[in-house]
Amino acid sequence: MKKTPLLPSRIDLSQRIQKVLANAGAGSRRQIERWIEAGKVLVNGQVAKLGDHLTGHEKVRIDGKEVRISAQAIAGQKREHLIYYKPVGEITTRNDPEGRPTVFDKVSAPSQGRWISVGRLDLATSGLLLLTTDGELAHRLMHPSYEVERHYSVRILGHLEDAHFEQLRAGIMLEDGLARVASIKPAGGAGVNTWYDVSLQEGRNREVRRIFEALGFAVSRLIRTRFGPISLSRLRRGQTRELTKGEERALYQSVGLERKQTHPKRKERR
Repeated sequence: MKKTPLLPSRIDLSQRIQKVLANAGAGSRRQIERWIEAGKVLVNGQVAKLGDHLTGHEKVRIDGKEVRISAQAIAGQKREHLIYYKPVGEITTRNDPEGRPTVFDKVSAPSQGRWISVGRLDLATSGLLLLTTDGELAHRLMHPSYEVERHYSVRILGHLEDAHFEQLRAGIMLEDGLARVASIKPAGGAGVNTWYDVSLQEGRNREVRRIFEALGFAVSRLIRTRFGPISLSRLRRGQTRELTKGEERALYQSVGLERKQTHPKRKERR
């Protein structure tokens, strides 16, 4: 009689710590490995070691900051990506003490895990917000070393002169360091208002507004139109859509990652 193979008494559902933390968006695997070697990662109050495993029930801190570990970060499956045309008046944090609407209140939840916002747009800024469940992808897209360009339509009160263009290309010293535009060109306007198409290769807090303010110009409208290879295209304010396969492939390639499987399409949400 054919013997039934014995099943293991316990299935190991854990994953290596650097993989889990990368899936959770804490950093790249190499960066997390460096943090572990430097003793900056604590698991349940103990210094973590390379090769440690996580099940998702531990309390993890990096440099004193707690990192939430989802079931998806452990499983590492079904990456999903969403574009949201954020309107003015919504914030990109999950909770707001003032009770203002957040983008996470407006978009459908992913099938697994939770959305990670790739960068932020302030309350008065509208445009493209990329949401993903892939923590490694999100980290690379936001890290300045990958030089992923962000494109904006900027309306200011006034007109730039040749000297202003030279300053913007050379760099403007802000309180958190030198900031420069990758490109800038006029895009029309009427009266005292002028539009410019601007691109940058980093995403510091309110960077576009602060650059123009440093030159003495107030930004009256700011719209992000593109993030890396992904553009708003025909999306309207408040709408969402998933990435096409071509967009997803281009996004992963832009930061040196392979394209991963995504969840089936969902309908646009108005």
